[in-house]
Amino acid sequence: MSEMTAVPKAIAGPSSYLDDRIGAGTFLKRNMRKIFPDHWSFLLGEIALYSFIILLLSGTFLTFFFKPSMMHVIYDGPYEPLKGVMMSEAYASTLEISFEVRGGLLMRQIHHWAALLFVAGMMVHMLRVFFTGAYRKPRELNWLIGVLLLTLALAEGLTGYSLPDDLLSGAGLRITEGVAISLPLVGTYITFFLFGGEYPGEDVIARFYSLHILLIPGILLALISAHMVLMWVQKHTQMPGKARNNHNVVGAPFYPAFMLKAGAYFMFTFAVVAGLATFAQINPIWAFGPYTPADISAGSQPDFYMGFLEGSLRLMPAWEINLFGTSEFGTLPLSVIIPALVPMGIIMTGLALYPFMERWVTGDKREHHVADRPRNNPHRTSIGMAAITFYGVLWLLGANDEISAFFQISLNWTTYIGRVLVLVGPVIAYMITYRICLGLQRYDAAVIGHGVESGVIKRLPHGEFIEVHTPPAEDIEAHMRGKEAIRQVDVDADTEGIPPKGMRAPLGKLRGRMSKAYGGEKIPLDAGHGHGEEHAEIGPGEDRTLTH
Repeated sequence: MSEMTAVPKAIAGPSSYLDDRIGAGTFLKRNMRKIFPDHWSFLLGEIALYSFIILLLSGTFLTFFFKPSMMHVIYDGPYEPLKGVMMSEAYASTLEISFEVRGGLLMRQIHHWAALLFVAGMMVHMLRVFFTGAYRKPRELNWLIGVLLLTLALAEGLTGYSLPDDLLSGAGLRITEGVAISLPLVGTYITFFLFGGEYPGEDVIARFYSLHILLIPGILLALISAHMVLMWVQKHTQMPGKARNNHNVVGAPFYPAFMLKAGAYFMFTFAVVAGLATFAQINPIWAFGPYTPADISAGSQPDFYMGFLEGSLRLMPAWEINLFGTSEFGTLPLSVIIPALVPMGIIMTGLALYPFMERWVTGDKREHHVADRPRNNPHRTSIGMAAITFYGVLWLLGANDEISAFFQISLNWTTYIGRVLVLVGPVIAYMITYRICLGLQRYDAAVIGHGVESGVIKRLPHGEFIEVHTPPAEDIEAHMRGKEAIRQVDVDADTEGIPPKGMRAPLGKLRGRMSKAYGGEKIPLDAGHGHGEEHAEIGPGEDRTLTH
């Protein structure tokens, strides 16, 4: 072996030692060459992963200086407008981080922007998985882990948002207290546990701090690790295309291609977060002042991921039920319980159950390693857009006071319109999305049937002008032909007219009707037949007249 190719002794010795005892060489060789498919949408989940890493690093820095205490102190720092003001140690230490710790304000803003990007990345990644059907067997467990991760991320954001103890976060904390205490039977106990007594108590910041830096991040880290391990073991889904099927993966190896790409993408994500933290101010707590229960500010808004809960609270009518007069256990404030629990329950429960509901409706128990194009499952795509519209209306109406003030519209009218849209909007979104998906399927069928427009105009012998179509590129055609019909359960009766077992009861009949509507081939690819030989591809030397 030449000197240029010889492994240095300092590396060869320890490597041979580990390989002889734990087989590390074989393990690394096998996993370093693992193939990852190449598609831009697969990088959406990486945004959330890299944001979480940035959160851990920036959060560790902030813990060195933050004091999670509600003990009152008199501010005597460099920010003149607040000198001599009574405030909690939590708020004072956050001001110290912002104005006195070198790089403290930058780290605070990096942490806040990374938190927003973390939740946004998870949401977009989950939508990609949903619309492409990447949650199907064998990935149902990983999908459930993802739903739990998103739920915990919302809780992590809520606890972190409340720590500075400024007037804006205090308003959100007051809503949290109102929701907790409205819960029947257990509400009072939960509230006293969180706040250590009557609101605002003396313990909520310290307890939220423990949740925010220890318990929830630990669970998130464990779940993210499990999520990554399962993805690694089960192999990544891939988009349909040439030579791609459920038994292979077409792409580049983990080392060096994917590793270099991932490293560059992490640096890009960090650059975006650092750029936002440098040039886009967020959460200027010194402008809000310390929180006191007697004060309130106009136009206060939570971070975007809590906006839909804010909107549901604002849209809900002032309903309550008094079961036993006005006793503590007899009043159910529906105006708080429903907005706090129902929208979150609909979205999260729907996400968690959807893979199993779809399998029940279609009867499809196969493994799926090739993702769907959203257009090829129009009902799933329409359901997803309906859910997005439901979430979006609630999120938008969380700022109904700002909308009313800016556009000079009656606040009552924005509320009434929001109540209608939150019910009607998802239905309209479903219908429009379904028609769009069918239209896109017809376009694919037309491309397969008679090719793509070439821009070449041909004059026929009888004087008619037509545009010549050419066959689509091989990779595009393979991408379109990756479509397969959605499975349906067997509902056909036998020769004696008896339906299959399981389809005879009312639930079975309902399943059969749902399967017939949901599954099947909506627009077959061979439905886009051509217009005869007139639109065939032009050959060399063929007589034609061109126009520009």
